[in-house]
Amino acid sequence: MNITVADSLSLDSVEYEPIAHLNLLFSHPSTVSSVSSVSATIQKHKDELSKSITSLETAQAYGPDSSLERMQSAQAELASLFQRIESVRSRALQTERDITTMTADIKRLDGTKRNLTLSMTALKRLQMLTTAYEQLRGLARTRQYRECAGLLQAVLQLMRHFNSYRSIEQIAVLSRNVSELQRELLEQVCEDFEIAFAKGEVGARRAVLVEACLVMDALGDHAKTRLVTWYVNTELREYRQVFRGNDEAGSLDNIGRRYAWFKRTLKTHEEEHAVIFPPHWRVNETLAMSFCDGTREDFKGILEKSMRRPDGPKLDVNLLLSCLQETMDFEQGLERRFANEPRASIDTLSSADDRAQNFNGSISAAFEPYLSLWVESQDRALASMIPKYKQQPLIPADEEFSPQAVIPSAIELFHFYKVTLSQCAKLSTGERLLDLTKTLAKYLDEYAQQVLLGFLQRGGTQGPPIEDIILVLNTADFWHTNTDQLEEFIKKRIDPDMTSRVDLSDQSDAFMGAAGASVMALVAKVELECESAWREMRNTNWSRMESVSDHSSYVSELLKHVNSKAEEILPLVVKQQYARTFCDNLVDHLANAYITNVVQCKPVCETGAEQMLLDKYVLTKSLENLMSFHTASSSTQPPASFVKHVNTSMTRMDPLLKTLQVRPSPPEGLVQAYLIHIADRSDTNFRKILELKGVRRADQAHLLELFAIHREGPAAAGGKLVQSSPLLTPLLNSTSGGLGSTTAAGGSGLASGLAAGGLQTRFDAASLGERLLTAARDSAERAGVGAATGEGVTMNENLRNIGNFFRRDIGGLGARFGRRDITPTNNSRPDV
Repeated sequence: MNITVADSLSLDSVEYEPIAHLNLLFSHPSTVSSVSSVSATIQKHKDELSKSITSLETAQAYGPDSSLERMQSAQAELASLFQRIESVRSRALQTERDITTMTADIKRLDGTKRNLTLSMTALKRLQMLTTAYEQLRGLARTRQYRECAGLLQAVLQLMRHFNSYRSIEQIAVLSRNVSELQRELLEQVCEDFEIAFAKGEVGARRAVLVEACLVMDALGDHAKTRLVTWYVNTELREYRQVFRGNDEAGSLDNIGRRYAWFKRTLKTHEEEHAVIFPPHWRVNETLAMSFCDGTREDFKGILEKSMRRPDGPKLDVNLLLSCLQETMDFEQGLERRFANEPRASIDTLSSADDRAQNFNGSISAAFEPYLSLWVESQDRALASMIPKYKQQPLIPADEEFSPQAVIPSAIELFHFYKVTLSQCAKLSTGERLLDLTKTLAKYLDEYAQQVLLGFLQRGGTQGPPIEDIILVLNTADFWHTNTDQLEEFIKKRIDPDMTSRVDLSDQSDAFMGAAGASVMALVAKVELECESAWREMRNTNWSRMESVSDHSSYVSELLKHVNSKAEEILPLVVKQQYARTFCDNLVDHLANAYITNVVQCKPVCETGAEQMLLDKYVLTKSLENLMSFHTASSSTQPPASFVKHVNTSMTRMDPLLKTLQVRPSPPEGLVQAYLIHIADRSDTNFRKILELKGVRRADQAHLLELFAIHREGPAAAGGKLVQSSPLLTPLLNSTSGGLGSTTAAGGSGLASGLAAGGLQTRFDAASLGERLLTAARDSAERAGVGAATGEGVTMNENLRNIGNFFRRDIGGLGARFGRRDITPTNNSRPDV
């Protein structure tokens, strides 16, 4: 909308802008003097507007067409409207009363007609009921059951119409007569059946019995149930007399005779008696279920009596399993027999779901509480297998070693587990299967501890042969994978409410721990070969070295032994993740052993420290190619993660060697170098450096004073000194000392943990168990697995801790160490 300037400045305009008007009036300071005149003009305009408003209000209030007059007129019209509404309502009420009066007689006539109709209908039905009752009595006396069935249904249906009239004496008498006739028919039919079966006249009187069943069907479920119950009891009477009253016939040894007897009885029923009963009665199923119920109770008594027998042979486990298997076969046969039976219903789904009988477990439930005997027998069998496996050779004499092979006992034990679990899952999917799972888990722990670790402890100080270690490694990996598969196998078959209680993760971790111990045994093999090179390093005079050469002679010797053993071991390690773990732990060991031997080489002069630093660099570059000896990695560049791990492990000694490179004079230089490289506040660690450099004790006091002064200064290592260096703290003052367990950043500390308090230079297979205990505690603390400490720690718990640590330690490889691998270690390994 366009707004003109005149509109915005006019006081009468709707678009009036007071600010713009004031700015126009007082556009210059000189116009301030006109404020009074402007104010007077505005006041005058205001007064005029007030007068105009007052006059308009007066005219509106007292004019000829005022609002007051319009309100009075509206009120009068509203009162008139209410009067008309009241008049209409009064006339409507009067009209309603008139209509009611006029139709009252018609309503009375309609009620009379309806009552008359009901009376005639009731009288007609009563006549029909009386006639049908008399006819039914006559038919019942002559046993014309087919006609009785149809007429009985009509009588019962008619009788339901007179339930509300039983207060009338005649109707009550008739009702009692009908009930009495029903009872007489029921007893008569039952008597006919009893006579026919007692005299063996079923075939001759079959037609009468078939029609009698129609009468029982018409009498209702209670009559049908009574007849079927009588028939079932009659058919099973001989069975109960023979197999309950005779201890020999009723024993478990003759369980097959029970089932054979019933099969003959069921065949007789289907050939001679089934046609008598209507199909929807399912008498054959009721007969079978009654047999199963009675047999189950018999077996419960027999089994309980056998268990309570104070003397004589107890229940034989093999006989128990044989009887249970035969019983389950019999139950499955019944289930198939009646599941395939056609139904009368046209709704297939409804008729299938309508079956109330389920024969699976109907008899075998009596055996389940005693399956614990079978589980105990499996426990005894496994207990006898473990010592045998400990004595067996790792590989049969007639077979050659293969890098993919596993110990034969592992395959045998796996097949035993598979067969046992499958058999138990057929017998019971409840508590017994869970009990068996716990038993199998116990012997998995014993196999890992006693068999696999037992093989690793052979060979004395030299340890077991490399081929034996490879077989143990393959077997531990085989069981690690199959333990997870066994757990899934059990979870699929056990009852859903017990699935959460099936857990074999501890056993899986135990086998992973055994695999880790195998890897460490391989590392120890390299350790033995390196002893001569380390001896040469210790025998070198590092305190009088005058110049730095290319690299020391011991380095060549050391690398020759390391590469030779790695070339021998790595091609035998099938899986790359184990090869990588071997290389990681070997590098960690060499780094720790290097630091240990540096300590034993004291005193070390500055030139000697520089030579050691150069030797360390040569070792690092050579160790980066360790993975090339593994067949799976020989054609590619070493993994970047492994190269990083090697450099991280080997550079841990740089702060020590760089500090030893600094001369003790001037003393401030050595102190500053220590604060920069070692960066801790420990007087003990600083004294260790002085001893490694060969500083005389008389000169150490002054250096210690300078160290105490400089470490308190703000410039010392940027003010970020730790209390005690993790590198120097494990150093020992004695010449035989070394480093304790240290962990490289991103690498495994298990190699040093196996040294159990100091880096040993020899592998003692006889002490492997004790070393594993200490390693498990140390690795559990680092990995945060919360391993138990103290004398109560068991070998199995520590194996699991080692397994957890190895899983965690290899996490950066891109493939989880110890993961489920669908490619088996042994190509002939069976699947669950």
